[in-house]
Amino acid sequence: MSLDITFSQGDIQFRDAVISDAEQIAVLVNSAYRGDSSRQGWTTEADLLQGARIHAAEVRELILAEASFILLCVQNGITIGCVHLQKTEGAAYLGMFVVQPTLQGNGIGKQFMQTAETRAQQRWGIDKIWMTVISIRQELIAYYERRGYVRTGRFKPFPSDNGKEMMLVENLQFEEMEKILT
Repeated sequence: MSLDITFSQGDIQFRDAVISDAEQIAVLVNSAYRGDSSRQGWTTEADLLQGARIHAAEVRELILAEASFILLCVQNGITIGCVHLQKTEGAAYLGMFVVQPTLQGNGIGKQFMQTAETRAQQRWGIDKIWMTVISIRQELIAYYERRGYVRTGRFKPFPSDNGKEMMLVENLQFEEMEKILT
């Protein structure tokens, strides 16, 4: 279970999510990746996938899971970003990385990602973070490469029937990226 700890950098604070944050996190994640609201930022998947990316019940499971936490990025009391980290063997998986679409492109994501990596490293003593990215999202892959992530050449198919999303593009797949932490 996560601890409710707050970290501050300027007017932005970082804290672990708690169960009462689950609904708000689901709304934020879905608004950043799906539907018209996501088109206000550059992380949209609206032309690739339709439906919810995540539901509040799934967020609650992630918050309660062992060796897992969701870090929130908060500005003036408003949650403007989230990221999920899950400890894996010798590393941490980073997923569900979101900054509110209207605030994207202002450097918040860079600061937030650095904080998330540091927190995972401090919490678990890991030296590597990995993630999966939809392989045709070249602008997103380039963003992560600028943050020090490298493409591993490992791919896996996108789940074609997960009960909540519908592919609008055929043959989507995930590409794995990783970063060695120093």
